[in-house]
Amino acid sequence: MSRVLVVGGSLGGLMAANVLLRAGLDVTLIEKSTASLDGRGAGIVTHRPLQDALIRCGVPADASLGVAITNRVVLDVQGRTIAQTVMPQILTSWSRLYSLLLAAFPADRYVRGAALKSFTQSGTGVRVACDDGRSFEADVLIASDGIRSSVRAVVAPEIQAQYAGYVAWRGVCDESVLSDFTLSTLFETFGFGLPAGEQMIGYPVAGQGNSVAKGQRRYNFVWYRPAPDNGALQELMTDSDGHHHALGLPPNKVSWKHVAAARQAAREHLAPQFAEILEKTAQPFLQPIFDSYSTQLAFGRVALMGDAGFVARPHVGMGVTKAAEDAMALCDALLALGTTPQALQAYESKRLKPSQSVVERGRRLGAYMQATAVGQTALRDASSMMEQTAIDLSSLSAEHI
Repeated sequence: MSRVLVVGGSLGGLMAANVLLRAGLDVTLIEKSTASLDGRGAGIVTHRPLQDALIRCGVPADASLGVAITNRVVLDVQGRTIAQTVMPQILTSWSRLYSLLLAAFPADRYVRGAALKSFTQSGTGVRVACDDGRSFEADVLIASDGIRSSVRAVVAPEIQAQYAGYVAWRGVCDESVLSDFTLSTLFETFGFGLPAGEQMIGYPVAGQGNSVAKGQRRYNFVWYRPAPDNGALQELMTDSDGHHHALGLPPNKVSWKHVAAARQAAREHLAPQFAEILEKTAQPFLQPIFDSYSTQLAFGRVALMGDAGFVARPHVGMGVTKAAEDAMALCDALLALGTTPQALQAYESKRLKPSQSVVERGRRLGAYMQATAVGQTALRDASSMMEQTAIDLSSLSAEHI
């Protein structure tokens, strides 16, 4: 049986592993973390290709996946609706998808605590050595180990994530603590706020225990704010004890002073509905916005997928869907051409340009934020921003992505 080793046990790796296993390949997935990854991340916008991939993973892609909404609205600083449109979508959460995909994959094939140390290729396969002395062999290696991929650092060290000049404050707020005003005017929608130089978006997702019952859901928000790489970013990424976290600040390490300042700014610059949500979110956290752009995905018997290959700014709402498309394309190529370098080249041919287009689209959608971060100005329209953010690109022609 053809052997595939997937490195990285997050959503992309789990989708690839599930799709390939159900197609009849011998799949092992290794993940460096010893603990479950459940609880990471927040909201996810679903699109048709993601739902197609979930079906191929053996995961139901029906309404139980998340919260269904029909409308998008833009609120001004007084909380009034200044633009709206009908756009039905299902909105889910990272935790919900992870639990479904992990349950679908055999536990004995998901190897925890296996941090990749090195790997070598030969004419017949790939051998991976881990920090703890374990080793794994396969015909091909699929790297789905994220934005700071250890595999990519070896095969394509020139591909580096680039900071966009702004951060996203993120979090989820329990539906049960919100006022009737916020529940009736915002909660059931994909909402937008567009204060000068910033952007807020939010939408309902499953709550505790992945419940989608009314009253038990949560509202997920993403608030983009400028943070130039001139000391402002470094200050935000420093915790209350003075420790700097250059590679990512854990949610519980975000300085209380920065949280307090963000809540005050929300009261001053956002619609009261959004300000209430931020005020009542127990642990807001922040995420510097990066993107990365690859010119190659296949390297002999090694291939990059998901965020290991490309990172698009979250304005496009395509991170998990892009990984889903990668997983399906990989499976199709391996079934057609076997676990060979030729199959990985075929995968690259199918996925390289579409992924590049998604990154470029994210840069266009984020141009306003990037301009603000460097003291420039850029025009934006409330309706077009609402209608172009986090939409399903599968129905668009390549020139319109």
